[in-house]
Amino acid sequence: MPDTNPQKIQTVLTRGVSEILPNKDGLSKIMTEKKIRLYLGIDPTGAFLHLGHAVGLRKLQQFAELGHQVILLVGNGTVKIGDPTGRDESRPMLDDATIEENFQEWKKQASKILDFDLIEIRHNGDWLDKLNYADMVKLMAKTTVQQLIERDMFQKRLNDGFPIFGHEIIYPLLQGYDSVVMDVDLEIGGTDQTFNMMMGRHLQQQYNGHEKWVLTTPLIEGTDGRKMSKSFNNYVALTDEPREMYGKLMSIKDELIIKYFEVLTDVDSVKISEMATAMQNGSNPMEFKKKLALIITKDLHDEVVANDAANFFAKTVQNDEMPEESNFGSITIKNIKKANGENAKSIEAKPELSSTELGRRIEQGAVKILPSMQKIESREEFLNLPKGTKLKLGKRDWYKIETTD
Repeated sequence: MPDTNPQKIQTVLTRGVSEILPNKDGLSKIMTEKKIRLYLGIDPTGAFLHLGHAVGLRKLQQFAELGHQVILLVGNGTVKIGDPTGRDESRPMLDDATIEENFQEWKKQASKILDFDLIEIRHNGDWLDKLNYADMVKLMAKTTVQQLIERDMFQKRLNDGFPIFGHEIIYPLLQGYDSVVMDVDLEIGGTDQTFNMMMGRHLQQQYNGHEKWVLTTPLIEGTDGRKMSKSFNNYVALTDEPREMYGKLMSIKDELIIKYFEVLTDVDSVKISEMATAMQNGSNPMEFKKKLALIITKDLHDEVVANDAANFFAKTVQNDEMPEESNFGSITIKNIKKANGENAKSIEAKPELSSTELGRRIEQGAVKILPSMQKIESREEFLNLPKGTKLKLGKRDWYKIETTD
């Protein structure tokens, strides 16, 4: 039997929740009466998870801990189409081997948050791949073209003169059909998935004749204040090394501290409110940000390495001390030949440092030679640094030019 404690239910349905459709009271009531069946669907287009993904995963785990029947649905059927949400172009189709490889890596990372002993894993390819012509006609007859293309991203494409492909239009129907097959009471997803999840609610009523709720979780901003995304390079990855994770969390904007506490930690809500009041009354946000960074790093790693990361940050960033050489990252500058025969140079860095990010930091005057702290003025100057040069990039990144060839 599930835990029917009203306070626990209200916490799960309130904290870290953007909206519950059609209403929270109805979902709360049914959770006190029976074990509900719910799911979170993922399309394994890639195997990279960051804290933005953690918000929905944490919510799924909370329902599992209350004793409900929780399903993690692998969209190995829908991923072959690709969710058009938030895109101006069609997604590439993936083969089965790539999908499974992505999911296995995804599961490994998600296990930092999800207890897979409490969670059932299903694959929607098990039923979507078996749909025949008659099934598809019946499914498509459950809605109208006008309803399907009212999605904001499709309207944007129409206004911009970009194409909308037929397989993209039926994506919400196929995702919605998952709710029918699994006969669920609830679906969890980010606010960007509301349209798709509401289609599932519509189809559940059409096929099975009963209610389905939709719970949306908020999208969180990354270190630069924009939506957390790998493409923006503003993310905190679940697999970041502890010192890297702690440092990134210390770089978030002050106004995100409370939001991160609410959706990414289990700190008591009363204490979070007290922190918010304290900052409004003039307390230094730095101390609360340190607590946040320590908690998240500990939760995703362990207490020992989290404390080490906090001490390393205090020493190298706050006190501006140079770390031991063993703590430097490495950069290899390579000579390459371009397709047109011209010679060029590229970099390989560990921890990863993209060419775009390097260029941005050079422009900002944030790349300095140690110990003189002389600024690197151009990419060309950087690419001609000799082996053994030590560098400080920004406030907390330290690298050494290890080799050149």
